[in-house]
Formats: sequence, structure tokens, C-alpha cells
Amino acid sequence: MIFDPAIFFEQLVNPAYLWGALTSIGVAALSLVIATVLGFFLAIGRTSKKSYLRGPSHLYVWFFRALPALLVLLIMWNALPQVLPALRSDWYTPFIAASIGLGLVEAAFMAEIIRSALSSVDDGQELAGRALGMKPGSVMRKVILPQAIRTALPPTGNEFIGLIKYSSLASVISLKELLTTAQVGVNITFRYAEYYAVAIIYYLVIVSIITLIQSRIEKRFLWTSRGLKKNNSPLSLSTRALATIPKEK
Repeated sequence: MIFDPAIFFEQLVNPAYLWGALTSIGVAALSLVIATVLGFFLAIGRTSKKSYLRGPSHLYVWFFRALPALLVLLIMWNALPQVLPALRSDWYTPFIAASIGLGLVEAAFMAEIIRSALSSVDDGQELAGRALGMKPGSVMRKVILPQAIRTALPPTGNEFIGLIKYSSLASVISLKELLTTAQVGVNITFRYAEYYAVAIIYYLVIVSIITLIQSRIEKRFLWTSRGLKKNNSPLSLSTRALATIPKEK
């Protein structure tokens, strides 16, 4: 059985693949949002000096880093509705179960990324902000986070791409994402090469677009010292950055 280009191009423009690709991206995006929000608080907890915050954060990261994502998805779809009747309703779809399940797993890894990014910001930045009369929350929001985001962007982009690929695991809970769409066609026709080749093309296009967007975002947060070299002012970079922040009353 040779490769049939007619079948390949026919499936390449099949709306089912586009819908499957959008489903994969949607699951990955929602999972990343959940993981980033939860991971931020976990990172704060892990770096906290208070044991009642640090302990649960360490426990969460340890627990979900040890569990396979496939097992978490099976628990979300099969086990949880068994103990929580509210999850037996129609609103609890495979899309929601997959997004929450992958988000919970990914939060453990995002916590480490965010914690590393926050640790990369020099402690003097916080002290300088407080010296300007800024409140702790404002220091975090206006001084530390903008610098930490620049460090966290590359690994976060990689995690997003990984989530798109991990979304294929949701086929075990009946989510018809990109790879499942190809597998359905294979099961009907037994034409492996053509259908899997289409899936490869879609994954390559998705990753290429995300990589381009990530590159644009990283450039937006890129700081250079070219302009500072031309200026002979003795102010440091951190002082210049903080000087532009209005003092709070």
C-alpha cells in the first residue's frame, strides 16, 4: 500500500482536523492559564518564610510532579464523578476535565518556573521600591513581576507547546482533539501514512505560529543597555527603572 497524495490533500483541508487542532489549542491555553495562576501562588508559598504556606506548596509540587498526566486525566473523568455527584452533569465535558487535569499537573512545573524567575530578580530591587515609599503589593506588581516575566517567558512558551502535545492524552477520556481525529480516520480506512502525515503538518504549523508569537512577546520584554551606554549619568539601571514609577501616598 503506497502513499496516496489524493487522500493526504483531501484530509489536509478536512474541517475535522481544523476543529481538532482548535480543541488541542483550547485545552492547552486553558490549562496554561490555570497552571500559571495556581503556580504563582505556589511559588509565593514555596519562597515564604511561613511554614504553613511553605509546607502545603511543597506538598502540592511534590505530589503532582510524581503523578503521570494520563493518570490524572483518568481520575478527573472517571474517579471524581464517582465521589462528586455534581460532576455527573452535562456541563462537565471531556474538554473541561482535560483542561483542569492538565492545569493541575502543569501548575507544579509552572510553580518552579515562576519561583526561579522571581528569585532571579535582585533583592535590591525590592529594597529600592520600598525606599521610594511603595507598598509590598505595588513592589511586586510594578518592579519585580515585569523583570520576572522576561525570565519566565521562554520556559512558559515551551510548556505551552508541551501542553498542546499532552492534550493528545485526553483521547482516553473521549476528547476529540487533533491526534484523535487522525486516529479515527486510520481506524476506518487503515491508511496510516496519509492521516498521520496530516496530523504532523497541523502540529508543525501550530508550533511554528506559537514560536513566532513567543518571539514577538520576548522582544517586547527585552531590555538592552545600549541607550544607557550613551548616557554618562551614574544612575544604575534599577534606579532608572524605579525612578519612572510614581511614588504612592
